[in-house]
Amino acid sequence: MKPHVICHMMSPLDGQLVVDQWSPSTGRSSDDLVAEYDRVHDELECDAWIAGRAVGEEFADGEPHPPSDHGEVGRPVHIGRAGADDYAILIDQDGKLHWTGPETYGAPIIMVLGRDVPDAHLAELAADGISYIVAEDDTIDLAAVLEILADRFGIRRLLLEGGSHTNGTFFKAGLVDEISLLLFPAIGGRSRGRTLFEAGPEGLADHVRLSISANEMRRNGIVHLRYSVSYV
Repeated sequence: MKPHVICHMMSPLDGQLVVDQWSPSTGRSSDDLVAEYDRVHDELECDAWIAGRAVGEEFADGEPHPPSDHGEVGRPVHIGRAGADDYAILIDQDGKLHWTGPETYGAPIIMVLGRDVPDAHLAELAADGISYIVAEDDTIDLAAVLEILADRFGIRRLLLEGGSHTNGTFFKAGLVDEISLLLFPAIGGRSRGRTLFEAGPEGLADHVRLSISANEMRRNGIVHLRYSVSYV
């Protein structure tokens, strides 16, 4: 059984994604806004969070350093650490992210990688103590990944935290169970600005149905909205 997936995001009234582009409208710093988002992240009490490469690039702190002689590597799954209380999961189709150790923000890393990622990159991750899941087909089967996260890593509740295309891909696959949205009293207003959910020309309007399950007024005019997700 897959984990319960909560898409946890933050936005101004017009749904724009990049915090630095709309935070001035609140009169507060981006760091202050993200701190409130992180508080709710913790309150949701999940076992792990998952995001795409664009998010991972913000804090991946290493350079390529494959072992000179790595021998055979494990596919499709390598477990660097099992039984952790929290995991940081990054989807990186082409194996572009590199690390200086097995954790980020205090959580053990799990990488989700495309089938064609070279063995040298897998050996680098394994040497760093990092877990990974490698796709067995041309595209990453997110449903299969979620099953592995549940069965092999014990993950039962998972936060999906962007970016916009990663969110859209999860919704198109029918894998998101709930939305947690922090709505800030702000307007970005940028033409062609990136939004929270991007799923290509067809979009999601004919696929996703939402029903509100909770709302909470928080500090500084922020509203926390929660929606149950169903699919048609």
